[in-house]
Amino acid sequence: MADTMRALVVLEPDRFEIQEVPVPRPGPNEVLARVRAVSICGTDAHLIRGDYPGFWPPSFPFIPGHEWAGEIAALGPGAAMYGWRVGDRVAGTSHDACGVCRECVEGRYNLCENYGREGLHRQYGHNHQGADAEYVVQGVKTIFALPDALSFEDGALIDPASIALHVANRAGIAPGDTVAITGAGAIGLLGGDAARIRGAGRVIVVGRGRRLAKAREMGFETVDTEAGDPVAAVRSATAGLGADVALECAGVPEAVEWALEMLRRGGRCAAVGIPTVGVEIAMQRLVLDELELVGSRASAGEMRRVMPHVVDGRMRVRDLVTHRFALTDYAEALATFNDRSSGAIKIVVAP
Repeated sequence: MADTMRALVVLEPDRFEIQEVPVPRPGPNEVLARVRAVSICGTDAHLIRGDYPGFWPPSFPFIPGHEWAGEIAALGPGAAMYGWRVGDRVAGTSHDACGVCRECVEGRYNLCENYGREGLHRQYGHNHQGADAEYVVQGVKTIFALPDALSFEDGALIDPASIALHVANRAGIAPGDTVAITGAGAIGLLGGDAARIRGAGRVIVVGRGRRLAKAREMGFETVDTEAGDPVAAVRSATAGLGADVALECAGVPEAVEWALEMLRRGGRCAAVGIPTVGVEIAMQRLVLDELELVGSRASAGEMRRVMPHVVDGRMRVRDLVTHRFALTDYAEALATFNDRSSGAIKIVVAP
């Protein structure tokens, strides 16, 4: 193994380059993995732009990337005790939580009470170096065996698939429910599949442009935000009552407001999009119609549970890959991702 590797290094907001950097070494209960595929997430674009100053990342320079798959290249002390071997194919997720706080012990490690505390918690590609590189080091709690039926490219989309399943779980979708989804990006489309896995009777995706066309191609009902009032359209499609459940996957204030307005009385909205500015909520209706608004952060145990659905095609990650780039062409890949006219949904980068 070489001593150095190529990596995407963000030097400061909106300034990055491919550099030769030292190959990281795995510590106790960690592995070094050769990254074979890594996909671009909306959070990556925000982080590179500097939208979360001092939080994601805590400082620059920084290597982003957290949706990846590859094979184990080296084991740190103790990693073999967990059954890992050099050459194992794995998919990674971002939260490496403390494992001992109340939230971790109760299975909600995505809400670790020691978030960001040195030596207790890391979120790879967010507050700790990530996978936009030829190699990445991650803890054994954050890697999962990749089934033989799945390619490395499939594996790079297991993390967003798990996030989509988590938001559907947080929404408490019941068999027969009508589910409205605001945002036709990767999480919104995978959220549609997750809603069906949980038994939704109808899935209505709200969006525009090529992404909405993709939702229609995948068999979902659609509402075009450019064709009129999307709230009125959803209510019209539900005999004036509204949806039982809304999944807010756009992360923009207007979409959050729409999602709540689309709900029928007693409805529930699970929000996974992260607005970078404030949102106005109609509290009077929230109270009087007993609406529920819950947050959904990353995933908490769904990585393992979502894989069988990816294998059998019910979680259609392959349908969402629209572009592929080499790591050395990351600038072009990111520009394509940020350009809505490109039709990009999921872009996979090969280090």
